[in-house]
Amino acid sequence: PQGRGKKKSRKHQRFMERRVLLEQKGLLSPQRRLGTQTPMVGPEACSTLTKAGGTTAPRCRKVPKPKQVVSPSLSPSASSGSIARHRSMLLSQGNGSSKGVQMSSPLLRPGKYVAIDCEMVGTGPQGRLSELARCSVVNYEGDVIYDKYVQPELPIVDYRTRWSGITRQHMKSAIPFKAAQAEILKILKDKIVVGHAIHNDFQALKYFHPKDRTRDTSRIPVLNQRAGLPVRASVSLKSLARHLLQKKIQVGSKGHSSVEDAQTAMELYRLVEVQWETELARSLPPRPPSPVTDPTTDSNQYMDDRYWPTDLMASSL
Repeated sequence: PQGRGKKKSRKHQRFMERRVLLEQKGLLSPQRRLGTQTPMVGPEACSTLTKAGGTTAPRCRKVPKPKQVVSPSLSPSASSGSIARHRSMLLSQGNGSSKGVQMSSPLLRPGKYVAIDCEMVGTGPQGRLSELARCSVVNYEGDVIYDKYVQPELPIVDYRTRWSGITRQHMKSAIPFKAAQAEILKILKDKIVVGHAIHNDFQALKYFHPKDRTRDTSRIPVLNQRAGLPVRASVSLKSLARHLLQKKIQVGSKGHSSVEDAQTAMELYRLVEVQWETELARSLPPRPPSPVTDPTTDSNQYMDDRYWPTDLMASSL
């Protein structure tokens, strides 16, 4: 009986050594040891003090509060002030309570949003082709993070100054299309991009942005509804700005400003951000159910020697 106990003890010790090795290799998730408890978080932590008379009394000590960690999903450029303003704005739209606001992605991540607007000129036969001549990108706060004139790949036939605001003079400081395209796409990568009739901007950039990360203010029924306009109608940016922002844009004979248009699109988006994102989340297909855990596929079976890689077997001996 004593020899059998020693044999069993050695087997258990070898088992535990292999488990630790697997955990160190990252092949097995560490198990919580019995008797471990989650440390108390709060102003005080209490333990039991045994007095000389055999009676017990609680003894409490001060425990420092954990430091607040900023989510890595936030952009480094997003200041704490802008995040606080963003949270306040979302809560005010959600009837003042965080319960009515979905806090999951992309809400509360202002660094993930940009708005874009492009101005085009006419090239090709009779100037019928539209090519990029200026691109402006603003952040969630409306600050300009990109604004450059772009030299089209084909000779310009029609500057379309009345609408684009582009003149021959602007082309003197323009950069090649390929260089501008590379710079702009680097900004748009992994971002939620806002714009008005934004497919035209992407077409000018010769680029396709993921649909689930695109917010087109020309196709938001809730904006039209707020403005008292037909829900399914395609309404101009100028009209939406006048009705909802009490703002006049695209006026005068100097043409449009891509910076102003991008900022206006972002303002319109922020006006209905919570409601729009909530509706989008509801329209997404439901996630597949979590797979049912099969006891026969539990990770403990991999403690068996036949599942061990040869390098681990050699290092454990």
